[in-house]
Amino acid sequence: MPLDLATPILIAQLRASRIQPAIFPRLVREGVLLSLLALSVAVLCGCAVSRAGRPAVAAPTASFQFERDTFAYPNELVWEYFYDDQGKWTTRKQSPKPAYSHHCFPMARAARQFFIGARFDPSLPVTNSPAYRRLIRQVLKTNPRSPPPDSDRVVIPGYASLREFSAAHAPLLQEACGGAWRSYVQRGHWRMVFPFSRSHQEQTAQALLSRLPTDGPRIVHVLCFPELTINHALLVYDARQMPETIEFLVYDPNQPERPASLTFDRASRSFFFPANRYFPGGRVDVYEVYHRWNY
Repeated sequence: MPLDLATPILIAQLRASRIQPAIFPRLVREGVLLSLLALSVAVLCGCAVSRAGRPAVAAPTASFQFERDTFAYPNELVWEYFYDDQGKWTTRKQSPKPAYSHHCFPMARAARQFFIGARFDPSLPVTNSPAYRRLIRQVLKTNPRSPPPDSDRVVIPGYASLREFSAAHAPLLQEACGGAWRSYVQRGHWRMVFPFSRSHQEQTAQALLSRLPTDGPRIVHVLCFPELTINHALLVYDARQMPETIEFLVYDPNQPERPASLTFDRASRSFFFPANRYFPGGRVDVYEVYHRWNY
């Protein structure tokens, strides 16, 4: 598939300017203020986890496949994003109101948990909703920071993949992933209010490259702060190195139809995210979450 940010021309255009600030009242309504007020709670939650060194992690037994290892349903948008007649990026409310929204962090986390903690077996008979609810809860108890051994994987009978399972049992999965508040009270959110140096972003890109082969897909927080034109979670599952860029392939919970891309530009030491239905495209800051005690 074509990679939107892989051309030097577009990279140069995006380097030149950062995206204009979004409408702040909209962001407050969507819960960003709640996210900032919850930073202290997130840090306290992090303190409940041991600071001991990370346990040894076995290499994944299979590679992540977008068509197999992602949810069939989207994290829906509350707002419709568009350029007005003056060329300004603006919004209006979706009508009707979406049934399932503000769940990008729980969905990205759950996709990783199913990848490391579940095994689908289509040869077994389909079971009932109470049994699937129990199995889903077992999977979602998996520590996303420390993959379990293969012998501890939860077996999901009757389906070949998360994509197939989620198409058949979306309400069960959505209920088990919890409320939208989980996107705002995430223990790593404290990091978003501090500056992101170009050195930090380069280190983040290299860390993702090194961890993907051994630790499996990585969850990242993608944002522009303080503008907050984007404040989102993605699941990085593959990388393609090129002379000028590193192209990370990602699962975007907002767009389950196809893989998205997150590009690291080596020259500017910056990440770029392409334009889509909810973001006008441009430079973003990136850091990993669900990988350490305080993230």
